[in-house]
Amino acid sequence: MDHSKHGRSANYKKNSLTVVGAVSMGTGVMIGAGILALTGQMAELAGSLFPVVFLAAAIVTAFSAYSYVKMSNAFPSAGGIGMFLEKAYGRTTMTAASALLMYFSMVINESLVARTFATYSTQLFDAEPAGWVIPALGVGLLFFAFLINIAGNRMIGAFSLIMAFIKIGGIAVFALAGLWLSGLNFEVSPVNTTETSVEGFLAAMALAILAYKGFTTITNSGSEIIDPHRNVGRAIIISIAICVVVYVLVALAVAGNLSLGEIIAAKDFALAQAARPAFGEFGLWFTVILAIVATVSGVIASVFAVSRMLAMLTDMKLVPHSHLGMPGDVQKHTLVYTVVLAMFLTVFFDLSRIASLGAIFYITMDIAVHWGVFRYLRKEINANGFILISAIIFDVVVLGAFLMVKARTDMMVIYAAIIGMALIFIGERIFLHRQYQNQES
Repeated sequence: MDHSKHGRSANYKKNSLTVVGAVSMGTGVMIGAGILALTGQMAELAGSLFPVVFLAAAIVTAFSAYSYVKMSNAFPSAGGIGMFLEKAYGRTTMTAASALLMYFSMVINESLVARTFATYSTQLFDAEPAGWVIPALGVGLLFFAFLINIAGNRMIGAFSLIMAFIKIGGIAVFALAGLWLSGLNFEVSPVNTTETSVEGFLAAMALAILAYKGFTTITNSGSEIIDPHRNVGRAIIISIAICVVVYVLVALAVAGNLSLGEIIAAKDFALAQAARPAFGEFGLWFTVILAIVATVSGVIASVFAVSRMLAMLTDMKLVPHSHLGMPGDVQKHTLVYTVVLAMFLTVFFDLSRIASLGAIFYITMDIAVHWGVFRYLRKEINANGFILISAIIFDVVVLGAFLMVKARTDMMVIYAAIIGMALIFIGERIFLHRQYQNQES
């Protein structure tokens, strides 16, 4: 269907996002999902070396970000990664399926953040929450994010900026105070755990990379950022740098106040537990409120970027679309689809499996982007081949280690990932083939 003829094509407002707004969006998504939800899971995999994982993953992310910065500087677009893939592979199944892998990984990230919000919120009450409370709170947050996004870019930018300052400042205070009260003790006591293995360390890096992936939301708003050829890449670099500092400080603070066994036991709310020995009940409240601020802003920023990415893919006719009788343009429709899908995942999946699926989908897509840039666009955008190949090798090694760990501990995640990717590639192959036939006829 030609959306433009029906007044329903996606609308993108140029110069509607500043660099500061873009950085707020990127850090909002990263900090909202990363340090809050994944610290305990990373400690379970990497043992006492889990704070180092954040640094190692930052190095891999820096190599990964290179492709996105170079592509954003050359081809800033509201379609972001979808447009990058089309530049590399053309209008093919690889382009459409890889773009959808990115889309689904970001929707998975939204459900991860929503459940993290709910998990931390329940720490304010001594009683064990009922089984329906966490999914209900997560769904409520996603609905709130939907309402904010309906209000438009200016509301999102202002809200993200205020929330970003609050949470980054608050989390920095938590980290520095926690380090001070721990006597600057960075060692984690390995209680009832085995020594860190290389495989476990690399698998933990896969989750840490997921904690940094929020920078890609900036690429999906490329054409809406002021002076995008210059500022998209700048916003990506600043966002990653801020998150490296925040993540490492918080990881060290957690390591200094809890034993490894306590971190693993707390798992989904490790930061809240780390605040208890350092600050008592006040620390618990302070940390939970910070977590709420971080997750709320993270979901809002992610929904903003992801719905626009899907709208661009729709305009590019790479994915099927139905209005389902809804008024408004494609952007409004993709916003509805994104939030509803995130709600579904929030209700039916736990944090560990949500994070695992997100990591597998994202790293697979990341490899496709790097290979496409290396194989087809390296000379056009003047990219360094060594950096691109290094990014691919890092991704393959980390993903391989993660899959080996999951094969021993939770094969259901691997089955879900394989089935999901197969459905995406087969579905896109059929859709694009039918479109080609319709154009010929």
